[in-house]
Amino acid sequence: MREYLLTLCVTAAVTYLLTGPVRKFAIAAGAAPPVRARDVHREPTPRLGGIAMFGGLCAGLLVASQLTNIGELFTLSDEPRALLSGAGLIWLIGVLDDKWGVDALVKLGGQMIAAGVMVWQGLTILWLPIPGVGNVAFTPLQGTLLTVALVVLTINAVNFVDGLDGLAGGMVCIAAAAFFMYAYRMWYGYGIEAAAPATLFAAVLMGMCLGFLPHNMHPARIFMGDSGSMLIGLVLAAGAASITGQVDPDRITDSTGSMRSAVHSMVPVYIPMLLPLTIIAVPFADLVLAIVRRTWRGQSPFAADRGHLHHRLLEIGHSHSRAVLIMYFWAALIAFGAVAFSVRSSSLAIVLAIVVLSAVGLVILLLPRFTPRVPRWASGFVPPRYRRGEDGPAAGASAASTASETPPGSGPGQAGGGGEQPAGGGAVARSDGAGDETADEGGGAAKARTPHGATALTRRRTVGHKR
Repeated sequence: MREYLLTLCVTAAVTYLLTGPVRKFAIAAGAAPPVRARDVHREPTPRLGGIAMFGGLCAGLLVASQLTNIGELFTLSDEPRALLSGAGLIWLIGVLDDKWGVDALVKLGGQMIAAGVMVWQGLTILWLPIPGVGNVAFTPLQGTLLTVALVVLTINAVNFVDGLDGLAGGMVCIAAAAFFMYAYRMWYGYGIEAAAPATLFAAVLMGMCLGFLPHNMHPARIFMGDSGSMLIGLVLAAGAASITGQVDPDRITDSTGSMRSAVHSMVPVYIPMLLPLTIIAVPFADLVLAIVRRTWRGQSPFAADRGHLHHRLLEIGHSHSRAVLIMYFWAALIAFGAVAFSVRSSSLAIVLAIVVLSAVGLVILLLPRFTPRVPRWASGFVPPRYRRGEDGPAAGASAASTASETPPGSGPGQAGGGGEQPAGGGAVARSDGAGDETADEGGGAAKARTPHGATALTRRRTVGHKR
């Protein structure tokens, strides 16, 4: 455990220290695109955060290769080198997309090639445990197709959920923590050496996310971009593909006992097949809904929009931070619930705890729909959103905001941009040599340049009358 923790800390430290210089490089390189209509942030923010995350990945694997116990993994297995090869390829495609933009089909092809490179170097699904049948071995072609499908699905699920500050990094970190607990239990508790690469991948992935999150939490100073989201998605999928089918039923089950106890004892065997789906359950649901929604509208499945789950949370009234925390909650509930069920599948307390936490999550999710209003005498003791709209301070603040937007001294005819202005809200052109610059500005800006809120036309008439 100490070697895994050391690898995690080194990965997190390197990622954290590299993110600052990478941010300056991204700004200098022009990798801070303008804000789009579907974006949540309000000012251009640099991308290319995946450069720091890839540096943390390389540092973590390098340190792990020099340790006593984990270092043996690099001589006995080719999976760490397979991960590094696939990660380098997908990271390069992401960097190109963050800087210049890459077509969606080209990115999909690059994801398949990166997954194929990992399979070619030995990181592949060999067999699957099927309930009631046992271990079903795959041919090389079947194993390749299944592994590529798992990698591509996970990469795009993580990429789709990367829409709010800290959302993708936090959810993947939660998934990696749950996966680490399961893989370490298989490796240390049952002595299954085949689970060691997945345990290492989960530790490195946690370090990458933890090192980047301080720079990416709301308000984010830098985005991970596709170079980061596709990278962590690939590492997550690599760990799942590494351990799936590697758990020997004879090592962790007892053939004696009733049929019911035998089924319960086989749950840890089936969890490798289910855990990759549970840890990305929320991103995967978002991915499926996005594809159905866009196809129904006649759009491309890769066409971006504002219909993702995190966008819906913002629309129903949640703040940015609360929407991220809600997504964290559901990701943790599903991932850790699956791991807990694999440990004690016959425990009724675990099932009841999952049900109760799910009910709490639904109440928090729907809280903006049922916002209570306290009596007037209690308005001073609660936040503004719970106060009466007519007499509460929130209404006064709204009125003050409206008054601040209206220029002093403007009459009713000038409230919408001035009675002298066109219906489109443009400013009246000045005749004092200002040219077209004033004509292109909004009505509020034109009035701000004239004393006492008078329009340029009124001021010109006043000056002529004095003459």
